Amino acid sequence: MIYLFAVFGLLIGSFLNVLIYRLPLEQDFVFKRSHCPQCQQLVQWWMNIPVLSYLFLRAKCFYCQRLIHWRYPLVELLTGVMALYLAPQSLEMADLLVFAFQFSVFCLLLCHFFIDLDHYLLLDSLNLILLALMLVYSYLHFPWTHWVFGAVLGFGLTLLVTWAFYRYSGKVGLGGGDIKLFGILGLYLGPIDVLNNLLLSCLLGIVIFGAMMLLRKQQADQPMAFGPAILVIAFMQIYFPNLISLIYLY
Repeated sequence: MIYLFAVFGLLIGSFLNVLIYRLPLEQDFVFKRSHCPQCQQLVQWWMNIPVLSYLFLRAKCFYCQRLIHWRYPLVELLTGVMALYLAPQSLEMADLLVFAFQFSVFCLLLCHFFIDLDHYLLLDSLNLILLALMLVYSYLHFPWTHWVFGAVLGFGLTLLVTWAFYRYSGKVGLGGGDIKLFGILGLYLGPIDVLNNLLLSCLLGIVIFGAMMLLRKQQADQPMAFGPAILVIAFMQIYFPNLISLIYLY
């Protein structure tokens, strides 16, 4: 049965690719059929099988022979692997609900990650769904002090820092989407771990920014998406919390 969850994850990953491409462009993602973004030809069903079609087509569009971005199979593989990793031990309702929550949160984080890389946007539509999931789960599983103080600290502290930075430099530090995301993550992480996320994501962002400058892929005055750093740390905190403990040990 767990392999059925992996196949399910691959199929969902294919749909996530549609969301990542169309949501920022405000295109219909329900009724509009898949098409090549270069030549606009419709993609047939056999060209849209997760991962396998990419290999069969040799990473090229069947019609115009333009390269298909490696991100498409990557998103499908990541989603399939996470569905396999999170697959419930039984098909009882409680286990299925936990899987639905954890897998849905992962899908939202993944969409946020790639959309922010491309467009420097953390969309409100995705944040609202993430907010609903985190709020319901946290209300049912954590004491109110955990999720209330976590959300207030995550949102309030980042808003205050951004305001102070703007007053000092005249430049906007964190975007509104980043501030909202910290508040939403605070519901689940609580006050201590949302502070940990702020610290570690800043460190990760500095490392990435420095590496990009050394590789001459980033200019000092050029903006860089901060959302992916927040999301990577949040992913580790939610799914692999022991890794965060190891980071602090060393």
